[in-house]
Amino acid sequence: MKQNNWVNEAMFYHIFPLGFVDAPRVNEGEKTAGSRILKVLDFIPYLKALGINAIYFGPVFESQMHGYDTSDYYQADSRLGTNEDLRELCRELKGAGIRVVLDGVFNHVGRGFGPFQDVLEKREQSEYRDWFCNLHFGQANPFGDGFTYETWQGNHELVKLNLKNPAVIDHLLKAVEWWIDTFDIDGLRLDAADCVDMEFFKKLRQFTKGKKPDFWLMGEIIHGDYNRWANEDVLDSVTNYECWKGLYSSHNDKNYFEIAYALNRQFGNHGIYKNLLLYNFADNHDVSRVASILKQPEHLKNLYTMLFTMPGVPSIYYGSEWGIEGKKGNGADADLPLRPGVTFEDTVQGDVELTEYIKELIAMRKTQKALHYGNYEEVMVKNEQFIFARRYEDTAMIALFNLSDADAEMNFTYRKEKFEMVLEPFSSVVLKYND
Repeated sequence: MKQNNWVNEAMFYHIFPLGFVDAPRVNEGEKTAGSRILKVLDFIPYLKALGINAIYFGPVFESQMHGYDTSDYYQADSRLGTNEDLRELCRELKGAGIRVVLDGVFNHVGRGFGPFQDVLEKREQSEYRDWFCNLHFGQANPFGDGFTYETWQGNHELVKLNLKNPAVIDHLLKAVEWWIDTFDIDGLRLDAADCVDMEFFKKLRQFTKGKKPDFWLMGEIIHGDYNRWANEDVLDSVTNYECWKGLYSSHNDKNYFEIAYALNRQFGNHGIYKNLLLYNFADNHDVSRVASILKQPEHLKNLYTMLFTMPGVPSIYYGSEWGIEGKKGNGADADLPLRPGVTFEDTVQGDVELTEYIKELIAMRKTQKALHYGNYEEVMVKNEQFIFARRYEDTAMIALFNLSDADAEMNFTYRKEKFEMVLEPFSSVVLKYND
Protein backbone atom coordinates (compact mmCIF):
# COMPACT_ATOMS: atom_id res chain seq x y z
CA MET A 1 0.00 0.00 0.00
CA LYS A 2 1.43 3.33 -1.07
CA GLN A 3 2.21 5.61 1.86
CA ASN A 4 0.98 9.15 1.49
CA ASN A 5 1.95 10.88 4.72
CA TRP A 6 -1.00 11.70 6.99
CA VAL A 7 -3.65 10.38 4.59
CA ASN A 8 -2.88 6.71 5.29
CA GLU A 9 -4.04 7.17 8.87
CA ALA A 10 -6.92 9.57 8.17
CA MET A 11 -10.46 8.93 9.46
CA PHE A 12 -12.61 11.32 7.45
CA TYR A 13 -15.87 12.98 8.36
CA HIS A 14 -17.70 14.53 5.41
CA ILE A 15 -19.86 17.60 6.04
CA PHE A 16 -21.98 19.34 3.43
CA PRO A 17 -21.96 22.75 5.14
CA LEU A 18 -25.01 24.44 3.60
CA GLY A 19 -27.12 21.43 4.55
CA PHE A 20 -25.47 20.72 7.89
CA VAL A 21 -26.21 24.24 9.20
CA ASP A 22 -29.66 24.36 7.54
CA ALA A 23 -28.74 27.46 5.54
CA PRO A 24 -31.32 29.22 3.32
CA ARG A 25 -31.52 27.57 -0.09
CA VAL A 26 -31.02 30.85 -1.97
CA ASN A 27 -28.31 33.36 -1.18
CA GLU A 28 -29.92 36.79 -0.85
CA GLY A 29 -26.91 38.65 0.45
CA GLU A 30 -27.30 40.43 3.78
CA LYS A 31 -30.86 39.12 4.13
CA THR A 32 -29.65 35.52 4.42
CA ALA A 33 -26.19 36.14 5.91
CA GLY A 34 -25.12 34.60 9.20
CA SER A 35 -22.20 32.92 10.96
CA ARG A 36 -23.83 29.50 10.72
CA ILE A 37 -20.59 27.66 9.95
CA LEU A 38 -19.47 28.23 13.56
CA LYS A 39 -22.07 25.62 14.53
CA VAL A 40 -19.44 23.03 13.62
CA LEU A 41 -17.38 24.23 16.60
CA ASP A 42 -19.92 22.60 18.93
CA PHE A 43 -19.29 19.24 17.25
CA ILE A 44 -15.51 19.22 17.65
CA PRO A 45 -15.51 17.35 21.02
CA TYR A 46 -17.95 14.83 19.53
CA LEU A 47 -15.76 14.32 16.46
CA LYS A 48 -12.68 13.90 18.63
CA ALA A 49 -14.47 11.31 20.78
CA LEU A 50 -15.56 9.48 17.65
CA GLY A 51 -11.94 9.30 16.53
CA ILE A 52 -12.14 11.62 13.53
CA ASN A 53 -8.87 13.25 12.48
CA ALA A 54 -9.83 14.77 9.10
CA ILE A 55 -12.85 16.65 7.75
CA TYR A 56 -13.87 17.10 4.16
CA PHE A 57 -16.14 20.12 3.79
CA GLY A 58 -18.37 20.46 0.76
CA PRO A 59 -18.50 23.91 -0.91
CA VAL A 60 -17.86 26.84 1.45
CA PHE A 61 -17.32 29.72 -0.96
CA GLU A 62 -19.83 32.27 -2.19
CA SER A 63 -22.58 30.88 -4.40
CA GLN A 64 -26.20 31.53 -5.27
CA MET A 65 -27.71 28.12 -4.53
CA HIS A 66 -26.08 24.80 -3.63
CA GLY A 67 -22.42 25.76 -3.41
CA TYR A 68 -21.29 24.20 -6.67
CA ASP A 69 -22.34 27.36 -8.52
CA THR A 70 -19.40 29.43 -7.25
CA SER A 71 -19.66 33.20 -7.63
CA ASP A 72 -16.51 34.18 -5.70
CA TYR A 73 -13.54 31.94 -4.87
CA TYR A 74 -12.18 34.50 -2.44
CA GLN A 75 -15.24 34.93 -0.22
CA ALA A 76 -16.92 32.51 2.17
CA ASP A 77 -20.58 31.90 1.39
CA SER A 78 -22.37 34.62 3.34
CA ARG A 79 -25.01 32.08 4.42
CA LEU A 80 -22.20 30.26 6.23
CA GLY A 81 -20.35 33.28 7.57
CA THR A 82 -17.40 35.52 6.93
CA ASN A 83 -13.87 34.63 5.92
CA GLU A 84 -12.88 35.21 9.53
CA ASP A 85 -15.57 32.75 10.70
CA LEU A 86 -14.20 30.11 8.35
CA ARG A 87 -10.67 30.89 9.47
CA GLU A 88 -11.65 30.52 13.13
CA LEU A 89 -13.31 27.17 12.45
CA CYS A 90 -10.29 25.83 10.58
CA ARG A 91 -7.97 27.09 13.30
CA GLU A 92 -10.00 25.31 16.01
CA LEU A 93 -10.18 22.09 13.99
CA LYS A 94 -6.45 22.09 13.35
CA GLY A 95 -5.83 22.81 17.01
CA ALA A 96 -7.89 19.74 17.84
CA GLY A 97 -5.76 17.59 15.54
CA ILE A 98 -8.31 17.46 12.72
CA ARG A 99 -7.06 18.04 9.18
CA VAL A 100 -9.19 20.12 6.79
CA VAL A 101 -9.96 19.34 3.14
CA LEU A 102 -12.12 21.72 1.07
CA ASP A 103 -14.15 21.22 -2.10
CA GLY A 104 -12.36 22.56 -5.17
CA VAL A 105 -15.02 23.37 -7.76
CA PHE A 106 -12.96 24.31 -10.80
CA ASN A 107 -14.79 22.78 -13.75
CA HIS A 108 -17.57 25.35 -13.69
CA VAL A 109 -18.89 28.46 -11.96
CA GLY A 110 -22.31 29.94 -11.31
CA ARG A 111 -23.83 32.70 -13.42
CA GLY A 112 -23.13 35.10 -10.56
CA PHE A 113 -19.36 34.74 -11.04
CA GLY A 114 -17.94 38.24 -11.61
CA PRO A 115 -16.22 37.61 -14.95
CA PHE A 116 -19.37 35.95 -16.34
CA GLN A 117 -21.44 38.91 -15.18
CA ASP A 118 -19.03 41.09 -17.14
CA VAL A 119 -19.69 38.99 -20.26
CA LEU A 120 -23.43 39.38 -19.72
CA GLU A 121 -22.98 43.13 -19.60
CA LYS A 122 -20.32 43.77 -22.26
CA ARG A 123 -20.80 40.71 -24.46
CA GLU A 124 -18.17 40.55 -27.24
CA GLN A 125 -16.27 43.47 -25.73
CA SER A 126 -15.76 41.75 -22.37
CA GLU A 127 -12.14 41.03 -21.47
CA TYR A 128 -13.40 37.80 -19.90
CA ARG A 129 -15.08 36.32 -22.96
CA ASP A 130 -12.29 33.73 -23.23
CA TRP A 131 -12.67 32.64 -19.62
CA PHE A 132 -15.52 30.31 -20.61
CA CYS A 133 -15.84 27.41 -23.00
CA ASN A 134 -17.54 27.68 -26.37
CA LEU A 135 -19.21 31.07 -26.14
CA HIS A 136 -21.23 31.70 -29.29
CA PHE A 137 -22.87 35.11 -29.59
CA GLY A 138 -26.08 35.51 -31.52
CA GLN A 139 -27.49 32.15 -30.41
CA ALA A 140 -30.22 31.55 -27.84
CA ASN A 141 -30.00 29.99 -24.39
CA PRO A 142 -32.72 29.37 -21.76
CA PHE A 143 -31.87 32.61 -19.94
CA GLY A 144 -32.28 34.78 -23.04
CA ASP A 145 -28.70 36.04 -22.91
CA GLY A 146 -28.28 36.12 -26.66
CA PHE A 147 -25.34 33.74 -26.56
CA THR A 148 -24.64 30.12 -25.71
CA TYR A 149 -21.90 28.54 -23.62
CA GLU A 150 -20.74 25.12 -22.49
CA THR A 151 -22.36 23.87 -19.30
CA TRP A 152 -21.96 21.02 -16.85
CA GLN A 153 -24.32 18.23 -17.96
CA GLY A 154 -26.70 20.65 -19.66
CA ASN A 155 -27.27 22.72 -16.53
CA HIS A 156 -27.20 26.33 -17.73
CA GLU A 157 -26.74 27.61 -14.19
CA LEU A 158 -23.25 26.04 -14.28
CA VAL A 159 -20.91 27.68 -16.78
CA LYS A 160 -17.84 25.70 -17.83
CA LEU A 161 -14.53 27.47 -17.23
CA ASN A 162 -11.85 27.52 -19.90
CA LEU A 163 -9.04 25.85 -17.98
CA LYS A 164 -6.65 26.29 -20.89
CA ASN A 165 -6.73 30.07 -20.41
CA PRO A 166 -3.66 31.22 -18.41
CA ALA A 167 -5.69 34.01 -16.78
CA VAL A 168 -8.26 31.51 -15.49
CA ILE A 169 -5.53 29.19 -14.22
CA ASP A 170 -3.84 32.11 -12.47
CA HIS A 171 -7.14 33.18 -10.87
CA LEU A 172 -7.79 29.67 -9.51
CA LEU A 173 -4.25 28.96 -8.31
CA LYS A 174 -4.13 32.28 -6.49
CA ALA A 175 -7.42 31.33 -4.82
CA VAL A 176 -5.96 28.00 -3.70
CA GLU A 177 -2.87 29.78 -2.43
CA TRP A 178 -5.10 32.10 -0.41
CA TRP A 179 -7.04 29.12 0.96
CA ILE A 180 -3.80 27.46 2.09
CA ASP A 181 -2.35 30.65 3.58
CA THR A 182 -5.58 31.81 5.23
CA PHE A 183 -7.24 28.59 6.35
CA ASP A 184 -4.22 26.25 6.52
CA ILE A 185 -6.06 23.55 4.58
CA ASP A 186 -4.47 20.15 3.97
CA GLY A 187 -6.07 19.13 0.71
CA LEU A 188 -8.79 19.47 -1.89
CA ARG A 189 -11.55 17.24 -3.16
CA LEU A 190 -11.85 18.09 -6.87
CA ASP A 191 -15.45 18.26 -8.06
CA ALA A 192 -16.39 16.71 -11.44
CA ALA A 193 -12.77 15.66 -11.93
CA ASP A 194 -13.58 13.61 -15.02
CA CYS A 195 -14.56 16.85 -16.80
CA VAL A 196 -11.48 18.86 -15.82
CA ASP A 197 -8.52 19.39 -18.14
CA MET A 198 -5.68 17.09 -17.06
CA GLU A 199 -3.06 19.75 -17.70
CA PHE A 200 -4.79 22.00 -15.18
CA PHE A 201 -4.62 19.24 -12.58
CA LYS A 202 -0.91 18.82 -13.28
CA LYS A 203 -0.36 22.53 -12.69
CA LEU A 204 -2.49 22.37 -9.54
CA ARG A 205 -0.45 19.44 -8.25
CA GLN A 206 2.88 21.15 -8.90
CA PHE A 207 1.65 24.33 -7.26
CA THR A 208 0.12 22.77 -4.12
CA LYS A 209 2.98 20.34 -3.52
CA GLY A 210 5.28 23.36 -3.70
CA LYS A 211 3.24 25.00 -0.95
CA LYS A 212 2.77 21.84 1.15
CA PRO A 213 4.57 18.62 0.15
CA ASP A 214 1.89 16.48 1.84
CA PHE A 215 -1.05 18.39 0.34
CA TRP A 216 -3.71 15.88 -0.78
CA LEU A 217 -5.61 16.05 -4.06
CA MET A 218 -8.60 13.73 -4.39
CA GLY A 219 -10.84 13.72 -7.47
CA GLU A 220 -14.52 12.90 -7.81
CA ILE A 221 -14.54 10.06 -10.33
CA ILE A 222 -17.56 7.84 -10.80
CA HIS A 223 -16.59 5.73 -13.82
CA GLY A 224 -13.40 4.86 -15.63
CA ASP A 225 -9.86 3.75 -14.86
CA TYR A 226 -8.85 5.46 -11.63
CA ASN A 227 -5.20 5.29 -12.68
CA ARG A 228 -5.87 7.95 -15.31
CA TRP A 229 -6.36 10.51 -12.55
CA ALA A 230 -4.54 9.07 -9.54
CA ASN A 231 -0.86 8.87 -10.39
CA GLU A 232 2.45 10.63 -9.83
CA ASP A 233 1.62 13.44 -12.26
CA VAL A 234 -2.02 14.30 -11.61
CA LEU A 235 -3.97 13.56 -8.39
CA ASP A 236 -3.23 11.51 -5.28
CA SER A 237 -6.56 9.73 -5.01
CA VAL A 238 -10.13 9.45 -6.31
CA THR A 239 -13.55 8.48 -4.98
CA ASN A 240 -14.02 4.70 -4.92
CA TYR A 241 -17.50 4.44 -6.41
CA GLU A 242 -16.90 0.86 -7.51
CA CYS A 243 -16.66 -0.35 -3.91
CA TRP A 244 -19.37 2.07 -2.73
CA LYS A 245 -21.83 0.14 -4.89
CA GLY A 246 -20.45 -3.23 -3.84
CA LEU A 247 -20.66 -2.40 -0.13
CA TYR A 248 -24.43 -2.12 -0.09
CA SER A 249 -25.50 -4.31 -3.01
CA SER A 250 -23.48 -7.32 -1.89
CA HIS A 251 -25.50 -7.23 1.32
CA ASN A 252 -28.82 -6.52 -0.36
CA ASP A 253 -28.31 -9.36 -2.85
CA LYS A 254 -26.78 -11.67 -0.23
CA ASN A 255 -23.83 -12.05 -2.54
CA TYR A 256 -20.42 -11.36 -1.02
CA PHE A 257 -18.86 -12.45 -4.31
CA GLU A 258 -19.61 -8.98 -5.68
CA ILE A 259 -17.61 -6.97 -3.14
CA ALA A 260 -14.95 -9.72 -2.99
CA TYR A 261 -14.46 -9.44 -6.74
CA ALA A 262 -14.15 -5.66 -6.54
CA LEU A 263 -11.67 -5.75 -3.66
CA ASN A 264 -9.51 -8.39 -5.31
CA ARG A 265 -9.66 -6.60 -8.67
CA GLN A 266 -8.55 -3.38 -7.02
CA PHE A 267 -6.17 -4.47 -4.27
CA GLY A 268 -5.26 -8.15 -4.66
CA ASN A 269 -1.82 -9.45 -5.71
CA HIS A 270 -2.44 -8.25 -9.25
CA GLY A 271 -4.84 -5.49 -8.25
CA ILE A 272 -5.03 -2.59 -10.66
CA TYR A 273 -5.17 -0.06 -7.80
CA LYS A 274 -3.04 -1.82 -5.19
CA ASN A 275 -0.63 1.12 -5.09
CA LEU A 276 -3.37 3.72 -4.72
CA LEU A 277 -5.02 5.01 -1.58
CA LEU A 278 -8.64 5.41 -2.69
CA TYR A 279 -11.32 7.39 -0.83
CA ASN A 280 -13.94 4.95 0.49
CA PHE A 281 -17.45 5.81 1.66
CA ALA A 282 -20.83 4.27 2.39
CA ASP A 283 -22.76 7.35 1.24
CA ASN A 284 -22.27 11.04 0.49
CA HIS A 285 -24.07 14.24 -0.53
CA ASP A 286 -24.95 12.85 -3.99
CA VAL A 287 -26.29 9.37 -3.21
CA SER A 288 -29.01 7.95 -0.96
CA ARG A 289 -28.10 7.37 2.67
CA VAL A 290 -26.93 3.83 3.23
CA ALA A 291 -29.52 3.33 5.98
CA SER A 292 -32.19 3.98 3.35
CA ILE A 293 -30.92 1.56 0.70
CA LEU A 294 -29.98 -1.45 2.80
CA LYS A 295 -32.87 -3.91 2.71
CA GLN A 296 -31.98 -5.16 6.19
CA PRO A 297 -30.79 -2.63 8.79
CA GLU A 298 -29.00 -5.48 10.54
CA HIS A 299 -26.36 -5.32 7.82
CA LEU A 300 -25.20 -1.82 8.74
CA LYS A 301 -22.59 -3.00 11.22
CA ASN A 302 -21.09 -5.48 8.76
CA LEU A 303 -20.95 -2.77 6.12
CA TYR A 304 -19.08 -0.40 8.40
CA THR A 305 -16.72 -3.15 9.53
CA MET A 306 -15.84 -3.64 5.88
CA LEU A 307 -15.43 0.10 5.29
CA PHE A 308 -12.90 0.39 8.12
CA THR A 309 -10.92 -2.77 7.32
CA MET A 310 -10.67 -2.64 3.50
CA PRO A 311 -7.75 -0.85 1.81
CA GLY A 312 -8.12 2.89 1.33
CA VAL A 313 -9.21 5.92 3.33
CA PRO A 314 -12.54 5.54 5.19
CA SER A 315 -15.04 8.40 5.35
CA ILE A 316 -18.32 8.90 7.22
CA TYR A 317 -20.98 11.23 5.84
CA TYR A 318 -22.37 13.39 8.62
CA GLY A 319 -25.23 11.77 10.48
CA SER A 320 -24.94 8.36 8.87
CA GLU A 321 -23.06 7.16 11.94
CA TRP A 322 -26.28 7.54 13.92
CA GLY A 323 -28.45 6.04 11.18
CA ILE A 324 -29.86 9.09 9.34
CA GLU A 325 -32.03 8.09 6.39
CA GLY A 326 -32.57 9.98 3.14
CA LYS A 327 -33.36 8.91 -0.41
CA LYS A 328 -32.28 10.83 -3.48
CA GLY A 329 -35.27 12.29 -5.28
CA ASN A 330 -35.89 13.77 -8.70
CA GLY A 331 -35.64 17.21 -10.25
CA ALA A 332 -34.15 20.36 -8.76
CA ASP A 333 -34.76 19.20 -5.18
CA ALA A 334 -33.34 15.71 -5.68
CA ASP A 335 -30.44 16.15 -3.27
CA LEU A 336 -32.24 17.96 -0.44
CA PRO A 337 -33.11 14.73 1.47
CA LEU A 338 -29.40 13.86 1.45
CA ARG A 339 -28.26 17.15 2.98
CA PRO A 340 -30.40 17.80 6.07
CA GLY A 341 -29.78 20.25 8.85
CA VAL A 342 -28.71 18.55 12.08
CA THR A 343 -28.37 19.54 15.70
CA PHE A 344 -25.99 18.30 18.33
CA GLU A 345 -28.95 16.60 20.05
CA ASP A 346 -29.26 14.32 17.01
CA THR A 347 -26.03 12.61 18.06
CA VAL A 348 -27.73 11.13 21.10
CA GLN A 349 -31.20 10.66 19.64
CA GLY A 350 -30.22 8.47 16.72
CA ASP A 351 -28.83 4.95 16.63
CA VAL A 352 -26.38 5.35 19.49
CA GLU A 353 -25.44 1.67 19.31
CA LEU A 354 -24.30 2.12 15.70
CA THR A 355 -22.35 5.24 16.64
CA GLU A 356 -20.54 3.39 19.41
CA TYR A 357 -19.81 0.51 17.07
CA ILE A 358 -18.23 2.84 14.51
CA LYS A 359 -16.28 4.50 17.30
CA GLU A 360 -14.84 1.08 18.22
CA LEU A 361 -13.94 0.39 14.59
CA ILE A 362 -12.09 3.68 14.33
CA ALA A 363 -10.23 3.03 17.58
CA MET A 364 -9.20 -0.41 16.32
CA ARG A 365 -8.06 0.94 12.96
CA LYS A 366 -5.97 3.64 14.62
CA THR A 367 -3.94 1.08 16.55
CA GLN A 368 -3.31 -1.39 13.72
CA LYS A 369 -0.76 -0.53 11.05
CA ALA A 370 -1.97 -3.48 8.99
CA LEU A 371 -5.26 -1.64 8.43
CA HIS A 372 -3.42 1.47 7.22
CA TYR A 373 -0.59 -0.06 5.22
CA GLY A 374 -1.35 -3.76 4.85
CA ASN A 375 -1.66 -5.73 1.64
CA TYR A 376 -5.05 -7.22 0.82
CA GLU A 377 -5.48 -11.01 0.87
CA GLU A 378 -8.71 -12.84 0.10
CA VAL A 379 -9.08 -15.81 2.45
CA MET A 380 -12.56 -17.20 1.81
CA VAL A 381 -15.69 -16.11 0.00
CA LYS A 382 -19.19 -17.57 -0.11
CA ASN A 383 -22.52 -15.96 -0.90
CA GLU A 384 -23.24 -15.11 2.73
CA GLN A 385 -19.80 -15.36 4.34
CA PHE A 386 -16.57 -13.59 3.53
CA ILE A 387 -13.06 -13.46 5.01
CA PHE A 388 -10.13 -11.26 4.01
CA ALA A 389 -6.86 -10.22 5.65
CA ARG A 390 -4.78 -7.07 5.69
CA ARG A 391 -1.14 -7.95 6.18
CA TYR A 392 1.73 -5.65 7.15
CA GLU A 393 5.18 -7.06 8.02
CA ASP A 394 4.56 -9.95 10.46
CA THR A 395 1.01 -8.95 11.50
CA ALA A 396 -2.35 -9.52 9.83
CA MET A 397 -5.83 -8.32 10.66
CA ILE A 398 -8.38 -10.88 9.52
CA ALA A 399 -11.94 -9.64 8.91
CA LEU A 400 -14.77 -12.18 8.98
CA PHE A 401 -18.34 -11.47 7.87
CA ASN A 402 -21.65 -13.31 8.08
CA LEU A 403 -24.63 -11.61 6.45
CA SER A 404 -26.93 -14.60 7.01
CA ASP A 405 -29.81 -14.60 9.51
CA ALA A 406 -28.39 -17.83 10.94
CA ASP A 407 -25.17 -18.82 12.71
CA ALA A 408 -22.30 -19.56 10.34
CA GLU A 409 -19.38 -21.91 10.87
CA MET A 410 -16.24 -20.06 9.83
CA ASN A 411 -13.67 -22.79 9.32
CA PHE A 412 -10.64 -21.60 7.37
CA THR A 413 -6.88 -21.79 7.05
CA TYR A 414 -4.58 -18.77 7.11
CA ARG A 415 -0.80 -19.12 6.80
CA LYS A 416 -1.18 -22.88 7.36
CA GLU A 417 -2.97 -22.28 10.66
CA LYS A 418 -6.50 -23.63 10.99
CA PHE A 419 -9.28 -21.57 12.53
CA GLU A 420 -12.70 -22.76 13.65
CA MET A 421 -15.34 -20.42 15.01
CA VAL A 422 -19.03 -19.57 14.75
CA LEU A 423 -20.28 -16.16 13.72
CA GLU A 424 -23.68 -15.03 14.89
CA PRO A 425 -26.26 -13.80 12.37
CA PHE A 426 -25.56 -10.39 10.79
CA SER A 427 -22.18 -10.13 12.49
CA SER A 428 -18.53 -9.56 11.80
CA VAL A 429 -15.33 -9.86 13.76
CA VAL A 430 -11.72 -8.79 13.24
CA LEU A 431 -8.92 -11.06 14.46
CA LYS A 432 -5.29 -10.16 14.96
CA TYR A 433 -2.76 -12.70 13.72
CA ASN A 434 1.00 -12.61 14.34
CA ASP A 435 3.54 -14.87 12.64
